[in-house]
Amino acid sequence: MKQKILALLLALAVVASLCAVSAMAEDAIPESPASAGAPAEKSPAEGLPEGGEDPAEGEAVPPEGGEAADPEATEELPSPAGPDLGDNVLREPDALGSVSFANVESRMRENNFQFLVLQQSIDTIGDIDYEDLRDDLWHQLNSIAKTKWNLVLTGDTLSALGYMSEYEQDKTKDQLDQAYEAVRDQFDAIEDGEMQQDNADLVRQLKNLQDQILMAGESLYTALASMENQKAGLDRQLAALDRTMKEMELRYQMGQISALQLTQAKAGRTSLASGISTLAMNIENYKRQLELLIGAEQTGKIALGAVPAVTTKQLEAIDVEADLKAAKELSYQLYDAKLTLEDAREDYMEEANSYGFKETRQGYRNAKRTWDAAQYTYNDTVQNYELKFRSLHAQVLDCKQILETSQVSLESQKASYAASELKYQQGTISQYALLEAKDELAKAEDAVHAAANDLFSTYNTYCWAVQHGILN
Repeated sequence: MKQKILALLLALAVVASLCAVSAMAEDAIPESPASAGAPAEKSPAEGLPEGGEDPAEGEAVPPEGGEAADPEATEELPSPAGPDLGDNVLREPDALGSVSFANVESRMRENNFQFLVLQQSIDTIGDIDYEDLRDDLWHQLNSIAKTKWNLVLTGDTLSALGYMSEYEQDKTKDQLDQAYEAVRDQFDAIEDGEMQQDNADLVRQLKNLQDQILMAGESLYTALASMENQKAGLDRQLAALDRTMKEMELRYQMGQISALQLTQAKAGRTSLASGISTLAMNIENYKRQLELLIGAEQTGKIALGAVPAVTTKQLEAIDVEADLKAAKELSYQLYDAKLTLEDAREDYMEEANSYGFKETRQGYRNAKRTWDAAQYTYNDTVQNYELKFRSLHAQVLDCKQILETSQVSLESQKASYAASELKYQQGTISQYALLEAKDELAKAEDAVHAAANDLFSTYNTYCWAVQHGILN
């Protein structure tokens, strides 16, 4: 049992470190400017829950197969969001030195050592034959009982011959009694189904840890995509600043600006270049972490595929109430809270019974208060879970409207840039002004990419919540 507990503590520590890494990656990226919403397919509530069990009422149902990818078609391919909907997406093998989002989960399942360690524990528990174990325990009980009975029959003879004193016999009998009780407890646990249930609970916890590892890997992928998008924008800013620097140096030579103004501009460029260098270093470090998670060579150079788009049908099919019900059914957090509540109830019944359930006795009143507090704690856990889920749903909708807004801005910038191109061809604006207009167009494109990435990342988290009950 101690080994199981140590294994779980190790697994929890690993998951915590992975989540911390993905959180740090997110923190490295400033929040996207208000931008806009995205196209999508099946509701995550329609994903098949893991384990192959028949879905209960309120749980997810299997999604339909994907459709043609033609943007003009009425149907859209499902986006590889979430752990279950991704199973319906056609996966292409990753080229050497690259990884696509659709393959992150499968590569982690095959190559992530911490995931595989947990899987070994799951397989070991699943390999237990309770009938064989029950028979073995029964034989052990009989063997211990026979040994104890033989000791009783031969005790006087052993004492008389000097082989075993009465004290040694009594000590041996105590040891046999303890061994018998320990084996009997295990035998009874199998007979009552307690061992089977405890092991089923342990498997559920281990699978929850696996899911958190997988989810951390996907979160790290989308965070890296955002960081790369941010770096591309900063590189363009640096190029624009270099153009400005050339102009300022010319103006300084002509006496139009002071040396202080030129120095301040150079300092700003140095600061921007330093920030880009730090961001590049962070991207390389987090890529090594991603490479470690998927079992690739740790170079820090792995190329990421484009973050998938969420399809319109997925967003339209979201049903927050049905999805919340499915998430609560699958949540290990709520399941564990329910087990804790049941333990508290058993403790209360045992203690209250010892006081005869009499309100006049302080011991009973204290036991009742402890039981009430346990119920309040459970209800608080459920309410907070519901709050987080609804907040996540609201974030999905907000990301959608931000993407839609940024797409509108992009169309406006495209029109503005087209006008600038015409003016440049007509000779009414300079090449410098045209390049500035091009920079504005690139910024609008970056905003769309960032908003689309945010929408997918948030929707993917929503899918994990609905299909596996995980919110963090």
